[in-house]
Amino acid sequence: MTQRTIDPEALGRLVEQAVGDFGSVLNAALVVIGDRLGLYRRLSELGSATSAELAAATGTVERNVREWLSAQAATGFVTYDGDGRWSLSPEQEEAFTNDDSPAFLCGGFQVVTAAGKADEKITDAFRRGGGLGWHEHHHDLFEGTERFFRPGYAASLITDWLPSLSGVVEKLGAGGRVADVGCGHGASTILMANAFPNSTFSGFDYHGPSIEAAGAAAAKTGVTSNASFAVASAAAFPGDGYDLICYFDCLHDMGDPVGALRHALSTMAADGVVMLVEPAAGDTVEENLNPVGRLFYAASTLICTPASQSQHVGLALGAQAGFERLSQVAAEAGFTRVRRAAATPFNLVLELRR
Repeated sequence: MTQRTIDPEALGRLVEQAVGDFGSVLNAALVVIGDRLGLYRRLSELGSATSAELAAATGTVERNVREWLSAQAATGFVTYDGDGRWSLSPEQEEAFTNDDSPAFLCGGFQVVTAAGKADEKITDAFRRGGGLGWHEHHHDLFEGTERFFRPGYAASLITDWLPSLSGVVEKLGAGGRVADVGCGHGASTILMANAFPNSTFSGFDYHGPSIEAAGAAAAKTGVTSNASFAVASAAAFPGDGYDLICYFDCLHDMGDPVGALRHALSTMAADGVVMLVEPAAGDTVEENLNPVGRLFYAASTLICTPASQSQHVGLALGAQAGFERLSQVAAEAGFTRVRRAAATPFNLVLELRR
Protein backbone atom coordinates (compact mmCIF):
# COMPACT_ATOMS: atom_id res chain seq x y z
CA MET A 1 0.00 0.00 0.00
CA THR A 2 1.31 3.43 -0.93
CA GLN A 3 1.80 5.65 2.10
CA ARG A 4 0.22 9.06 1.67
CA THR A 5 1.36 12.23 3.40
CA ILE A 6 -1.13 14.06 5.60
CA ASP A 7 -1.34 17.83 5.15
CA PRO A 8 -1.67 19.19 8.73
CA GLU A 9 -3.42 22.36 7.57
CA ALA A 10 -5.98 20.43 5.52
CA LEU A 11 -6.58 18.07 8.43
CA GLY A 12 -6.99 21.03 10.76
CA ARG A 13 -9.61 22.56 8.48
CA LEU A 14 -11.46 19.25 8.38
CA VAL A 15 -11.47 18.99 12.18
CA GLU A 16 -12.56 22.62 12.48
CA GLN A 17 -15.49 21.94 10.16
CA ALA A 18 -16.44 18.88 12.20
CA VAL A 19 -16.41 20.86 15.44
CA GLY A 20 -18.78 23.35 13.81
CA ASP A 21 -21.00 20.49 12.72
CA PHE A 22 -21.02 19.04 16.23
CA GLY A 23 -22.37 22.35 17.48
CA SER A 24 -24.90 22.52 14.64
CA VAL A 25 -26.31 19.08 15.44
CA LEU A 26 -26.65 19.83 19.15
CA ASN A 27 -28.10 23.29 18.65
CA ALA A 28 -30.66 21.94 16.19
CA ALA A 29 -32.16 20.02 19.10
CA LEU A 30 -32.03 23.16 21.24
CA VAL A 31 -33.97 25.12 18.61
CA VAL A 32 -36.73 22.50 18.67
CA ILE A 33 -36.79 22.62 22.47
CA GLY A 34 -36.94 26.41 22.51
CA ASP A 35 -39.73 26.39 19.94
CA ARG A 36 -41.76 23.79 21.87
CA LEU A 37 -41.43 25.71 25.13
CA GLY A 38 -42.20 29.09 23.57
CA LEU A 39 -38.86 30.53 24.64
CA TYR A 40 -38.28 32.50 21.43
CA ARG A 41 -41.78 33.95 21.30
CA ARG A 42 -41.85 34.92 24.96
CA LEU A 43 -38.40 36.51 24.75
CA SER A 44 -39.64 38.49 21.75
CA GLU A 45 -42.67 39.67 23.71
CA LEU A 46 -40.57 40.64 26.72
CA GLY A 47 -38.13 42.57 24.57
CA SER A 48 -35.26 41.90 26.96
CA ALA A 49 -35.10 39.45 29.84
CA THR A 50 -32.88 37.68 32.32
CA SER A 51 -32.90 33.91 32.34
CA ALA A 52 -35.00 34.05 35.52
CA GLU A 53 -37.56 36.35 33.92
CA LEU A 54 -37.81 34.18 30.81
CA ALA A 55 -38.14 31.01 32.91
CA ALA A 56 -40.88 32.57 35.02
CA ALA A 57 -42.73 33.73 31.91
CA THR A 58 -42.63 30.26 30.31
CA GLY A 59 -43.03 28.05 33.38
CA THR A 60 -39.60 26.48 32.96
CA VAL A 61 -36.50 25.92 35.10
CA GLU A 62 -34.14 28.92 35.24
CA ARG A 63 -30.90 26.93 35.23
CA ASN A 64 -31.85 25.08 32.07
CA VAL A 65 -33.06 28.26 30.40
CA ARG A 66 -29.79 30.04 31.27
CA GLU A 67 -27.74 27.29 29.61
CA TRP A 68 -30.06 27.28 26.59
CA LEU A 69 -29.71 31.05 26.19
CA SER A 70 -25.93 30.80 26.37
CA ALA A 71 -25.81 28.08 23.71
CA GLN A 72 -28.18 30.02 21.46
CA ALA A 73 -26.14 33.21 21.85
CA ALA A 74 -22.94 31.34 20.98
CA THR A 75 -24.69 30.09 17.86
CA GLY A 76 -26.02 33.53 16.91
CA PHE A 77 -29.70 32.71 17.34
CA VAL A 78 -30.16 34.85 20.48
CA THR A 79 -28.44 38.12 21.45
CA TYR A 80 -26.63 38.54 24.78
CA ASP A 81 -27.02 42.16 25.86
CA GLY A 82 -24.69 41.88 28.87
CA ASP A 83 -25.43 42.10 32.59
CA GLY A 84 -27.33 38.83 32.43
CA ARG A 85 -29.92 40.07 29.92
CA TRP A 86 -30.90 38.53 26.58
CA SER A 87 -32.97 39.60 23.58
CA LEU A 88 -33.74 38.86 19.94
CA SER A 89 -32.62 41.10 17.09
CA PRO A 90 -35.25 41.92 14.42
CA GLU A 91 -33.67 39.27 12.19
CA GLN A 92 -33.71 36.66 14.95
CA GLU A 93 -37.37 37.44 15.65
CA GLU A 94 -38.19 36.99 11.96
CA ALA A 95 -36.41 33.64 11.74
CA PHE A 96 -37.64 32.12 15.01
CA THR A 97 -41.05 33.65 15.78
CA ASN A 98 -42.73 34.54 12.46
CA ASP A 99 -44.38 31.33 11.20
CA ASP A 100 -45.44 33.01 7.96
CA SER A 101 -42.00 34.26 6.93
CA PRO A 102 -40.09 32.42 4.17
CA ALA A 103 -37.11 32.81 6.52
CA PHE A 104 -38.84 30.95 9.39
CA LEU A 105 -36.46 28.23 10.59
CA CYS A 106 -38.13 26.28 13.38
CA GLY A 107 -39.96 23.90 11.06
CA GLY A 108 -36.73 23.08 9.26
CA PHE A 109 -35.00 22.25 12.53
CA GLN A 110 -37.98 20.08 13.45
CA VAL A 111 -37.51 18.17 10.18
CA VAL A 112 -33.78 17.57 10.56
CA THR A 113 -33.96 16.47 14.19
CA ALA A 114 -36.84 14.11 13.38
CA ALA A 115 -34.83 12.65 10.49
CA GLY A 116 -31.83 12.15 12.74
CA LYS A 117 -33.92 10.14 15.20
CA ALA A 118 -34.26 7.45 12.52
CA ASP A 119 -30.51 6.80 12.35
CA GLU A 120 -30.74 3.26 13.74
CA LYS A 121 -33.57 2.32 11.37
CA ILE A 122 -31.71 3.82 8.41
CA THR A 123 -28.55 1.94 9.39
CA ASP A 124 -30.58 -1.27 9.28
CA ALA A 125 -32.08 -0.27 5.92
CA PHE A 126 -28.57 0.18 4.49
CA ARG A 127 -27.80 -3.41 5.47
CA ARG A 128 -31.01 -5.21 4.60
CA GLY A 129 -32.50 -3.01 1.88
CA GLY A 130 -36.20 -2.30 1.75
CA GLY A 131 -35.95 1.33 2.79
CA LEU A 132 -38.01 3.12 5.45
CA GLY A 133 -41.44 4.62 4.89
CA TRP A 134 -42.37 8.17 5.82
CA HIS A 135 -44.95 6.80 8.24
CA GLU A 136 -42.15 5.03 10.14
CA HIS A 137 -40.45 8.30 11.09
CA HIS A 138 -40.97 10.45 14.19
CA HIS A 139 -44.20 12.47 14.11
CA ASP A 140 -42.21 15.73 14.10
CA LEU A 141 -41.20 15.00 10.51
CA PHE A 142 -44.77 15.57 9.31
CA GLU A 143 -45.45 18.71 11.33
CA GLY A 144 -42.00 20.12 10.65
CA THR A 145 -42.31 19.55 6.91
CA GLU A 146 -45.55 21.55 6.80
CA ARG A 147 -44.09 24.36 8.90
CA PHE A 148 -40.91 24.48 6.81
CA PHE A 149 -42.47 24.41 3.33
CA ARG A 150 -45.69 26.38 3.90
CA PRO A 151 -44.09 29.87 4.14
CA GLY A 152 -42.18 29.29 0.90
CA TYR A 153 -45.32 28.09 -0.84
CA ALA A 154 -47.21 31.10 0.53
CA ALA A 155 -44.56 33.42 -0.87
CA SER A 156 -44.39 31.91 -4.37
CA LEU A 157 -47.22 29.56 -5.27
CA ILE A 158 -50.04 32.01 -6.05
CA THR A 159 -47.95 34.97 -7.22
CA ASP A 160 -45.19 33.23 -9.19
CA TRP A 161 -45.53 29.50 -9.77
CA LEU A 162 -49.12 29.23 -10.95
CA PRO A 163 -48.81 32.31 -13.22
CA SER A 164 -45.72 30.69 -14.79
CA LEU A 165 -47.97 27.91 -16.16
CA SER A 166 -49.60 28.86 -19.44
CA GLY A 167 -53.34 29.58 -19.05
CA VAL A 168 -53.70 27.96 -15.63
CA VAL A 169 -54.52 31.04 -13.54
CA GLU A 170 -57.29 32.02 -15.95
CA LYS A 171 -58.76 28.53 -15.80
CA LEU A 172 -58.67 28.45 -12.01
CA GLY A 173 -60.24 31.86 -11.80
CA ALA A 174 -63.13 30.72 -13.97
CA GLY A 175 -63.51 27.41 -12.14
CA GLY A 176 -61.23 24.44 -12.63
CA ARG A 177 -60.61 21.08 -11.04
CA VAL A 178 -57.34 20.45 -9.20
CA ALA A 179 -55.68 17.43 -7.58
CA ASP A 180 -52.86 17.96 -5.08
CA VAL A 181 -51.07 14.60 -4.88
CA GLY A 182 -48.96 13.88 -1.80
CA CYS A 183 -50.56 16.87 -0.08
CA GLY A 184 -49.36 16.06 3.44
CA HIS A 185 -50.99 18.46 5.91
CA GLY A 186 -52.65 20.29 3.02
CA ALA A 187 -50.81 23.62 3.12
CA SER A 188 -50.51 23.92 -0.67
CA THR A 189 -54.09 22.75 -1.26
CA ILE A 190 -55.48 25.30 1.20
CA LEU A 191 -53.44 28.17 -0.27
CA MET A 192 -54.83 27.46 -3.73
CA ALA A 193 -58.38 26.89 -2.53
CA ASN A 194 -58.35 30.21 -0.70
CA ALA A 195 -56.99 32.06 -3.75
CA PHE A 196 -59.38 30.48 -6.28
CA PRO A 197 -62.83 30.04 -4.68
CA ASN A 198 -64.46 29.13 -8.02
CA SER A 199 -62.29 26.03 -8.41
CA THR A 200 -62.44 22.73 -6.52
CA PHE A 201 -59.36 21.19 -4.92
CA SER A 202 -58.80 17.58 -3.87
CA GLY A 203 -55.83 16.71 -1.69
CA PHE A 204 -54.58 13.11 -1.64
CA ASP A 205 -51.99 11.42 0.55
CA TYR A 206 -51.38 7.82 1.62
CA HIS A 207 -50.80 8.88 5.27
CA GLY A 208 -54.06 8.90 7.20
CA PRO A 209 -52.97 11.16 10.09
CA SER A 210 -51.75 13.77 7.60
CA ILE A 211 -55.11 13.76 5.83
CA GLU A 212 -56.84 14.26 9.19
CA ALA A 213 -54.55 17.22 9.89
CA ALA A 214 -55.25 18.65 6.44
CA GLY A 215 -59.00 18.43 6.95
CA ALA A 216 -58.71 20.19 10.30
CA ALA A 217 -56.57 22.93 8.77
CA ALA A 218 -59.07 23.42 5.94
CA ALA A 219 -61.91 23.78 8.45
CA LYS A 220 -59.89 26.29 10.45
CA THR A 221 -59.09 28.27 7.32
CA GLY A 222 -62.66 28.16 6.04
CA VAL A 223 -62.11 26.50 2.65
CA THR A 224 -64.11 23.31 3.15
CA SER A 225 -66.61 24.42 0.50
CA ASN A 226 -64.05 23.95 -2.29
CA ALA A 227 -61.30 21.83 -0.72
CA SER A 228 -61.51 18.20 0.38
CA PHE A 229 -59.00 15.56 1.42
CA ALA A 230 -58.86 11.79 1.12
CA VAL A 231 -56.45 8.95 1.75
CA ALA A 232 -55.27 7.67 -1.64
CA SER A 233 -52.06 6.55 -3.30
CA ALA A 234 -50.37 8.53 -6.05
CA ALA A 235 -51.00 5.69 -8.50
CA ALA A 236 -54.70 5.30 -7.76
CA PHE A 237 -56.23 8.60 -6.57
CA PRO A 238 -59.83 8.97 -7.77
CA GLY A 239 -61.43 11.37 -10.22
CA ASP A 240 -60.82 12.55 -13.75
CA GLY A 241 -60.99 15.67 -15.87
CA TYR A 242 -58.44 17.48 -13.71
CA ASP A 243 -57.28 20.79 -15.17
CA LEU A 244 -54.25 20.87 -12.87
CA ILE A 245 -52.45 18.11 -10.97
CA CYS A 246 -49.78 19.19 -8.49
CA TYR A 247 -46.86 17.42 -6.85
CA PHE A 248 -45.17 19.55 -4.21
CA ASP A 249 -41.75 18.21 -3.20
CA CYS A 250 -43.03 14.63 -3.17
CA LEU A 251 -42.57 12.87 -6.52
CA HIS A 252 -38.98 11.88 -5.70
CA ASP A 253 -40.25 10.20 -2.48
CA MET A 254 -42.51 7.86 -4.45
CA GLY A 255 -41.54 4.29 -5.21
CA ASP A 256 -42.94 4.47 -8.74
CA PRO A 257 -42.86 8.10 -9.94
CA VAL A 258 -43.34 6.97 -13.53
CA GLY A 259 -46.49 5.09 -12.57
CA ALA A 260 -47.71 8.07 -10.53
CA LEU A 261 -47.32 10.45 -13.47
CA ARG A 262 -48.84 7.89 -15.84
CA HIS A 263 -51.93 7.78 -13.60
CA ALA A 264 -52.00 11.58 -13.54
CA LEU A 265 -51.93 11.62 -17.33
CA SER A 266 -54.93 9.28 -17.42
CA THR A 267 -56.96 11.53 -15.10
CA MET A 268 -56.16 14.88 -16.73
CA ALA A 269 -58.45 16.93 -18.91
CA ALA A 270 -57.44 17.06 -22.57
CA ASP A 271 -55.62 20.35 -22.03
CA GLY A 272 -54.65 19.64 -18.42
CA VAL A 273 -51.31 20.48 -16.82
CA VAL A 274 -49.09 18.85 -14.22
CA MET A 275 -47.15 21.22 -11.99
CA LEU A 276 -44.14 19.39 -10.61
CA VAL A 277 -42.32 21.17 -7.77
CA GLU A 278 -39.07 19.49 -6.79
CA PRO A 279 -35.99 20.49 -4.77
CA ALA A 280 -33.58 22.72 -6.70
CA ALA A 281 -30.77 20.67 -8.22
CA GLY A 282 -28.37 20.56 -11.11
CA ASP A 283 -28.08 17.54 -13.35
CA THR A 284 -24.69 16.35 -12.06
CA VAL A 285 -23.17 15.66 -8.66
CA GLU A 286 -20.59 18.39 -9.28
CA GLU A 287 -23.34 21.00 -9.72
CA ASN A 288 -24.85 20.06 -6.36
CA LEU A 289 -21.72 20.18 -4.21
CA ASN A 290 -22.83 23.33 -2.40
CA PRO A 291 -24.69 24.19 0.85
CA VAL A 292 -28.15 23.57 -0.64
CA GLY A 293 -27.02 20.31 -2.20
CA ARG A 294 -25.45 19.28 1.09
CA LEU A 295 -28.78 19.77 2.85
CA PHE A 296 -30.85 18.00 0.22
CA TYR A 297 -28.47 15.07 -0.24
CA ALA A 298 -28.44 14.52 3.53
CA ALA A 299 -32.23 14.73 3.78
CA SER A 300 -32.50 12.39 0.80
CA THR A 301 -30.23 9.83 2.45
CA LEU A 302 -32.27 9.81 5.66
CA ILE A 303 -35.80 10.36 4.31
CA CYS A 304 -36.46 10.48 0.56
CA THR A 305 -34.40 7.62 -0.88
CA PRO A 306 -35.40 5.11 1.85
CA ALA A 307 -39.05 6.19 1.48
CA SER A 308 -38.99 5.34 -2.21
CA GLN A 309 -37.16 2.06 -1.58
CA SER A 310 -39.89 1.00 0.86
CA GLN A 311 -42.53 1.11 -1.89
CA HIS A 312 -43.36 -0.83 -5.04
CA VAL A 313 -40.67 -0.42 -7.74
CA GLY A 314 -38.44 1.64 -5.42
CA LEU A 315 -36.92 3.80 -8.15
CA ALA A 316 -35.24 6.06 -5.57
CA LEU A 317 -34.91 9.24 -7.60
CA GLY A 318 -33.52 11.11 -4.62
CA ALA A 319 -34.04 14.75 -3.72
CA GLN A 320 -31.39 15.93 -6.20
CA ALA A 321 -32.75 14.33 -9.35
CA GLY A 322 -32.42 17.47 -11.48
CA PHE A 323 -34.26 18.68 -14.59
CA GLU A 324 -32.92 16.10 -17.05
CA ARG A 325 -33.73 13.07 -14.89
CA LEU A 326 -37.18 14.41 -14.03
CA SER A 327 -37.81 15.05 -17.73
CA GLN A 328 -36.89 11.44 -18.49
CA VAL A 329 -39.38 10.20 -15.88
CA ALA A 330 -42.10 12.43 -17.34
CA ALA A 331 -41.39 11.22 -20.87
CA GLU A 332 -41.49 7.59 -19.77
CA ALA A 333 -44.91 8.28 -18.23
CA GLY A 334 -46.19 9.60 -21.57
CA PHE A 335 -45.74 13.36 -21.36
CA THR A 336 -44.35 14.95 -24.52
CA ARG A 337 -43.77 18.49 -23.27
CA VAL A 338 -41.69 19.38 -20.20
CA ARG A 339 -40.81 22.99 -19.47
CA ARG A 340 -38.85 24.65 -16.68
CA ALA A 341 -41.51 27.17 -15.64
CA ALA A 342 -40.03 28.78 -12.52
CA ALA A 343 -37.34 28.37 -9.88
CA THR A 344 -36.22 29.56 -6.46
CA PRO A 345 -32.95 28.86 -4.60
CA PHE A 346 -34.72 25.82 -3.10
CA ASN A 347 -37.26 24.76 -5.73
CA LEU A 348 -37.51 23.75 -9.37
CA VAL A 349 -40.98 24.13 -10.95
CA LEU A 350 -41.76 22.11 -14.08
CA GLU A 351 -44.80 22.24 -16.37
CA LEU A 352 -45.79 18.89 -17.88
CA ARG A 353 -48.25 18.55 -20.79
CA ARG A 354 -49.45 15.80 -23.09
